[in-house]
Amino acid sequence: MFTPLAGKTVIVTGASKGIGRGLALRFGQAGLNVLVVSRHLAEAEKVAAEIGANASGFAADITRVADCDAMAATAVERYGSIDVLCANAGIFPAAKLGEMTEADFDHVIGTNLKGTFLSVSAVLPQMKAQKQGRIVLTSSITGPITGFPGWSHYGASKAGQLGFMRTAAIELAPWNITVNAVMPGNIHTEGMDGMGEAYIASTAACVPMKKLGSVFDIANAALFFASEEAGYITGQGLSIDGGQVLPESPMALDEMGTA
Repeated sequence: MFTPLAGKTVIVTGASKGIGRGLALRFGQAGLNVLVVSRHLAEAEKVAAEIGANASGFAADITRVADCDAMAATAVERYGSIDVLCANAGIFPAAKLGEMTEADFDHVIGTNLKGTFLSVSAVLPQMKAQKQGRIVLTSSITGPITGFPGWSHYGASKAGQLGFMRTAAIELAPWNITVNAVMPGNIHTEGMDGMGEAYIASTAACVPMKKLGSVFDIANAALFFASEEAGYITGQGLSIDGGQVLPESPMALDEMGTA
């Protein structure tokens, strides 16, 4: 049985949809106060309304220092603490090398990697004052483990998050602040529904478990990293992918057999 987290406060960035929305809903179910952060206030407030009275929305662009500082200050003002940061906000526009522009590259790195740095930096004064905190980054298997055409900038940003995490975990350990990362594989989000059933089926076929993950599969792992029981775990990345990275070739999937 895990120690209850009810009454603690979590900030979730990029929380208006997809994995971020799943994180916000799951932490809300666990009884935490949730600051739902999105670039658009109406979208953040919509998710907050799904959670209930222990949640509220906030608009921030995590590529801007002032927005991140205001986000942290608002969490303290509304709830009195910042116990958990889920640095989830990220973008993944595709562009292959030779076509990718400098602006394309900077936009992805600026959002996914610099945005992680700014979000973490903003919550540190409060977490250090509390002498406790949990930071959970949303990385990916793409970049740290795998690659995919059109996502060299995305992969670089997600691998970069893990490099950032390892040193941040060392630096923040004296304050009892842990820094870990969830690394999603193929996850069924709202954006995938528009791709059609054939696309979803082909994506699931790449996974040994023959199904896509749920946003709550990611959220449950993040909730564990936020728990009291995970207090001695820091600087770690956890792949949540149904075994997607395990087969050495498509032949391995063909040889699996059936249950």
